[in-house]
Amino acid sequence: MNRTVDVLVVGAGPAGLAAAARLAAAGAGRVEVLEREAAAGGVPRHCARPGFGADSRGRALDGPAYARRAVRRALRAGATVRTGVSATGWAGPLTLDVTSPTGLERVRARAVVLATGARERPRSARLVPGTRPAGVLTTGELQRIVARFGPGREHVGRRAVVVGGDPVARGAVRALRTAGVDVAAVVTGLASPAVAFAGVPVLTGAVVTELLGRGRLTGVAVRGGDGRATVLRCDTVVFTGDWIPDHELVRARALPLAPGTRGPVTDRDFRTAEPGVFAVGNLLRGVEPALVAAAEGRTVAAAVLERLAGGPWPQAGVPVTAAGPLRWVTPGLLGPDPAPLLVRPERRLVRPVLTVTQDGVELGRERLGGTLVPWRSVRLGTRWTSGVTLSGGPVTLGAEEG
Repeated sequence: MNRTVDVLVVGAGPAGLAAAARLAAAGAGRVEVLEREAAAGGVPRHCARPGFGADSRGRALDGPAYARRAVRRALRAGATVRTGVSATGWAGPLTLDVTSPTGLERVRARAVVLATGARERPRSARLVPGTRPAGVLTTGELQRIVARFGPGREHVGRRAVVVGGDPVARGAVRALRTAGVDVAAVVTGLASPAVAFAGVPVLTGAVVTELLGRGRLTGVAVRGGDGRATVLRCDTVVFTGDWIPDHELVRARALPLAPGTRGPVTDRDFRTAEPGVFAVGNLLRGVEPALVAAAEGRTVAAAVLERLAGGPWPQAGVPVTAAGPLRWVTPGLLGPDPAPLLVRPERRLVRPVLTVTQDGVELGRERLGGTLVPWRSVRLGTRWTSGVTLSGGPVTLGAEEG
């Protein structure tokens, strides 16, 4: 089946749904959202905790309520949301091959918005040796099990170890306790955890070196910061954090990837190197809160509408990269207008001096008053890029300690 739409949004998480709602409400024509999961809403569907804003009465929203509201807004605006549908590859510019319950389709659009989000690296991608027993999960898998089957040890295990020390690890501990699972310990390579884990032993500066057990996990081998080895007995281990963008469609179209994030390179208006293809949300850099991803979805609508109106696709801008102790910076391209930057460090930086340089010339230098941490991004205003010259070479954002 061959079909044509005006805007095709791939991914029905916070970013994709927000983009679809804004575009449909603005009269963008036929706006269609594809979601490979059985239900729309993205990761928040499995996060049964507050922290997702508030409703019209000021009541705090948990993840499932936030996801339901996002879906309703897209549908009421006039967008079509299709679940259980996967975009499997490109058949040409702005044309995607799609697999749905009704068969194979080829969908052509006037604009494509990629909002496929991010996922946690599983145990295999982290190169943790050992056998392949049951009981090895990521946070997302754990949350889906609890959301689907409800609390109960029979679905998860009796005693668990959580690997990671950031807020995502705390979410895993919370989900395990909801399921009635005892948490033996949190193992983190950080010198100190990012959050408190009340009542749970935390092994800092430590790494899991091996998984033990056949058929079912029986324990994990851990090497502490002092080099000593120990075995923690458990039947479940949850690997948290270490996010990577879901960038299969980006790679299939050979779009440039940013070295720090492994997401597609975009400009400030979320345009990729392919005319008519946009990318938003956690596809760009791993993980940010749902509210940040949704804000990007709403923002991209203006550039998509400009494209639908026949506006030109800008020439490639000036590349911007992170250096030194900075892990990544987005956007990856700077155009004629100054752009705000989103930055994340590799490690904790106390009152660092940030610098912006181009062609060996320092364009800006400023000491930040707080502390940068690897589990939280910092937003820099447009003044940081106001001195960039389009005819110049790449821009580098660096950080100095002390």
